[in-house]
Amino acid sequence: MDNSMYLSLSRQMTLRRELDIVANNIANADTAGFKMEELLVKTEAVGKARTSQVQGPVKFVIDDGITRDFGQGPLRKTGGSFDIAIEGQGFFTVQGPAGDPRYTRDGRLTLNPEGILVTQAGAPVLGQGNAQINIDPAQGEVSIGKDGTLTQTNPETGQATNVGRLAVVQFEDRSALSKEGDNLFRNTSNAQPIPAEDALVHQGMVEGSNVQQVVEITRLIEVTRAYERSSKLVDGNNDLSRRSIERLGRPN
Repeated sequence: MDNSMYLSLSRQMTLRRELDIVANNIANADTAGFKMEELLVKTEAVGKARTSQVQGPVKFVIDDGITRDFGQGPLRKTGGSFDIAIEGQGFFTVQGPAGDPRYTRDGRLTLNPEGILVTQAGAPVLGQGNAQINIDPAQGEVSIGKDGTLTQTNPETGQATNVGRLAVVQFEDRSALSKEGDNLFRNTSNAQPIPAEDALVHQGMVEGSNVQQVVEITRLIEVTRAYERSSKLVDGNNDLSRRSIERLGRPN
């Protein structure tokens, strides 16, 4: 196999990976708090192919991980008491399966039968001090301030009671966050989260995905066409090799 075949196949591998990422972006265009992703690629210089007579190394393209755009998504009004959106940098803190924290921008929250504030998947949402937030619906409606403070007003006495404050945090280096299921992120480094002082919490709203569907569909077309061109190059090289062998095998 000559160098052009190796190069084409390496490019096809990265294009297939990029196609998966773009398709995932499009599939999550309506997922609350979803952040679009892009493929990172780099060149890798290796020795020449055994059958090649060219001088110098051959440079292949390989994938080098995924970058994530944490830019603000559009805020959509829902009117739900436990629909909460973050404006600015920051994440809600969620209790993970083993008790360790997870982070999300998906603010479609609800109460479980025990009155604990949870995500759509049932994971407890944490307040300051990593404490669960317990709410008794009988004590009145819940209002949520811009700083994430939850207050209940007793319908009979009119007395307001502070029931907790959402732990909205941020990371100086957001590359420390690794994506998990249920729209959650996990801290994969020793970096400690810090309070997101500048973030604003909006009750009755949900942050949408920051995926721009028209852009992603255009990328999908571009990647598909690039893959087709790479396939044609491989087919052309195969055809050239076949005709060369046939010509060499003809009797004089």
